[in-house]
Amino acid sequence: MKTLVKNFAIVFAVALLIQTARAQDAPNAPPAPKAADRPSKVLLDNWNDIGRKLTAMAEDFPEDKYDFKPNPAQRSFAEQLLHVSVNLYFFIEAAKGAKPPSNIPKRADFATKAAVVDYVKKSFADGAALIKSKGDRGMSDLFVNPFGNQQTRFSDGAWGFIEHSGEHYGQLVVYYRIAGLVPPESRPKPKK
Repeated sequence: MKTLVKNFAIVFAVALLIQTARAQDAPNAPPAPKAADRPSKVLLDNWNDIGRKLTAMAEDFPEDKYDFKPNPAQRSFAEQLLHVSVNLYFFIEAAKGAKPPSNIPKRADFATKAAVVDYVKKSFADGAALIKSKGDRGMSDLFVNPFGNQQTRFSDGAWGFIEHSGEHYGQLVVYYRIAGLVPPESRPKPKK
């Protein structure tokens, strides 16, 4: 019986040592995962990301190539940027309950690179402000989609225009490559 009690004491002491060792290892354990971001933050981050990419292209592409077209039937580089931006306003105005833009901007209306860059920046900034104002509670607000005369959830509409902008980003990457240039996102990043 003494041996049993002695062995029990040793097993108990070893178990305590193991628990203590595990507790000391806890600071080295991986942290618990961060909570998921709010839906409006995810939407806003994605909106701003495609806006950042298109703005970088608008600022970077040489002004003397702004009217470049891969072939005559396509829009020029500047016209692609204007197309994306005015379409954002179709979403923004509809989501605010206002009428969509009545005049589609033409290249002649934005004769300089600076004017195009400003319009691109403003369209994404206005959309970002609207997303912020909606917050999580406004993600399911309904508006009439100007391209389908159908009620659409705010978040669904915004995601659609993010996708549309991304498609034009891809087209503009091709413009860069055909013009013998490297798009800003494809360039090596400086080491930190």
